Amino acid sequence: MAVGRYTSDLELGDVMGPLEYTLSPFVVREYAHSNELHHPFFQGRKDELMMPPTLIHLDKLRLYRHACPMGAGPDARIHYEYDCTMHEAVRVGERVAVSGKVVERFEKRGRMTVVIAMELRAVSDGRLFVSYRDTVLLSYKPKD
Repeated sequence: MAVGRYTSDLELGDVMGPLEYTLSPFVVREYAHSNELHHPFFQGRKDELMMPPTLIHLDKLRLYRHACPMGAGPDARIHYEYDCTMHEAVRVGERVAVSGKVVERFEKRGRMTVVIAMELRAVSDGRLFVSYRDTVLLSYKPKD
């Protein structure tokens, strides 16, 4: 387990979380504003607000901070690609739990790559809101 180490130390099978929190209107509005998402679902009345799909990126950082409090490691990680599936809208005020698992770790062309599968679920009944697959490059060898 990577607890107490760097993100670059994550190994195949490592589990992060679950971490619980309540989705707040402040986070939704600020995130949406910074990403120029102006739809009323993201910037409107409090009772209308819902989580933008890419807000799960913040959950990934939350998991990293909790599991790997020493930071990224000797090399900065590069967010390479992601796939996010929204199964159900996540409304403001919902109590949620996010968890992640390292499902792949491999080196290709001198680049160490890690794939993390994440889920965001309702604390109340376990409903799946979001599934997310994130690929990051942890290190790479520059060409000579």
